[in-house]
Amino acid sequence: MGKALSLSKSVNNPRGKVSLSSSLKKGILGLIFVVTISFLISTYFIVDKEQKNYAYRESESVIKTLSSNIFSDIRKYKELSRIIMTEDRLVRFLRADEQSVDIGMINDARYGVMDVINVTEGVDCVMIFREDMIMVATNRFTYKYDYDLMNSDAWRKDIYDGKGSTIVSLNSNNVAAKLDNRPLVTIGRAIYDIDSQERNGLMLMNISTGVFEKMLAQLGYKDICIIGDDGTFLAGNSDYARLFDPALLTGGISFTDVRIDNEKMLLSCSRVSDYPIVVMKVSPYGTEGIPFRIVYILLVLLLIFMAMASFVGGFIRRNITDPVLKLSASMDKNIRSGDLEKIDVDMPSTELEMLKGDYNSLIDHVNELIDTLIDKEKTLQRAEMRVLQEQIKPHFLYNSIETIGFMALDAGAGNVHDALETLGSFYRNFLSKGDREIPLSREVWIVKDYLALQKLRYGDIINDEYDIAEDTLQIVVPKLILQPLVENSIYHGIRQKGENGTIRISSRKIGDELHLYVRDTGVGMSQEEIRDILSTENNENRSEADSFGLWGTIQRIRIFEGRDDIVRIESEIGEYTQIEFIIGVSAQAYL
Repeated sequence: MGKALSLSKSVNNPRGKVSLSSSLKKGILGLIFVVTISFLISTYFIVDKEQKNYAYRESESVIKTLSSNIFSDIRKYKELSRIIMTEDRLVRFLRADEQSVDIGMINDARYGVMDVINVTEGVDCVMIFREDMIMVATNRFTYKYDYDLMNSDAWRKDIYDGKGSTIVSLNSNNVAAKLDNRPLVTIGRAIYDIDSQERNGLMLMNISTGVFEKMLAQLGYKDICIIGDDGTFLAGNSDYARLFDPALLTGGISFTDVRIDNEKMLLSCSRVSDYPIVVMKVSPYGTEGIPFRIVYILLVLLLIFMAMASFVGGFIRRNITDPVLKLSASMDKNIRSGDLEKIDVDMPSTELEMLKGDYNSLIDHVNELIDTLIDKEKTLQRAEMRVLQEQIKPHFLYNSIETIGFMALDAGAGNVHDALETLGSFYRNFLSKGDREIPLSREVWIVKDYLALQKLRYGDIINDEYDIAEDTLQIVVPKLILQPLVENSIYHGIRQKGENGTIRISSRKIGDELHLYVRDTGVGMSQEEIRDILSTENNENRSEADSFGLWGTIQRIRIFEGRDDIVRIESEIGEYTQIEFIIGVSAQAYL
């Protein structure tokens, strides 16, 4: 033990830090302390949670029961509204011409409606509006009407949008209110003629909130408040209405804690179906649901844990800590030597021997990765060199200079100056100060200069088009990924076809990917040629005729992206060839 600690201090702790054994002892004591505190906190939260769960379940049961009863009652009133629409006297009133409607017909219609609703409790008033706004209303004189709103379309829109289905709202859609300002639940629906199916009226049925008061009394609920979704008190305990917050309407039953008279209580809230009616329940937290048996079991487990922690601490120090210190010292020595070499230290157990073996395997794997990275870097450099060699060809320079010479003879020094400037611009962007990666805008510039030089040689046989998306111009790409594709389009596409051709270059940013397209109207490629170009196998014997520039560019992008599926080639013999590159875009890929 002393030897291991000494080795640890001299190798891992040059400043005299505490040993792992000492830290282990403190850790065990700290663990016991933390577990004890955690036990107390957990017990508190378990008890609190169980109390809440009990209150939640009890509140949920009450709210679901009450909501179901309200839903059933409203459905009953909906059916009643359907029966009213078929009452003969009301149908005659709705079908009659405006000139033939008189007070007698209106009273007959009202009596017909009253005959229907008199057998049902809770209906305070039924209002029937014809399309010309002639109205029939029961219990009319206990209401005050907003005639300005009544003559507008705003209050009727949601009902007409229902296409004959019932729409539940509050307080007569605001066109009428009780003289005593009592709130009401309103069932509205558009009325359609049974025979012609044309709309000929609108119905508002107001339900008294006394229905809800009676329901609460029958169920014996005193901690319930029924309100509208706009905060209007409808029935129950009015003191709870102030607790309503529209944010509580989350689609199901929501729960939140509130304080009433300095006592913490549970507020449960739920909308009744899709109606503008909200049921709220306030429940106190009691001792019901506290799991005393679970608390006692946890206490016993805590005592057992303390005993086991002490035993495990001693076992770890004797069988793990000291051997690990020895293994760590050997690893540290290896690190300080600067070489990734295997270690050779005897371990007292099979598990630690496996750890040593895993470390040695890791060293071998790291060395292999380093060799692989070096090989990939060499491959990338060779690919870039081959691309450069493909571009800086003597025959290209000779042909360009010869063309410029002919222009000097035929057109004078002005065209020579323009040609030389284009050639200089191409090589300045081509070399790019040695950068491996450049903005897409500069890459497109290189292609434009290159095609300008090629047009000097081939004349009007080459047309070029560009569709570069604005949001892709500053995306960083590997240098010279478009020019080899354009050169391939000229020499292996358009020129071999023997007629005018078009090269179109496009770019799009789709999600986190940059898509580059080079399309030519050349001779096209066979599937065998496409498979050969997309092959990942290097062929040092590829010549210009084999499109090495295209293959080498694909390999460069594969290395740059770290994956193979970065290119798609579409072609039809004699028609076109389109090459698409897919390059990942990140926040660091912009200049």
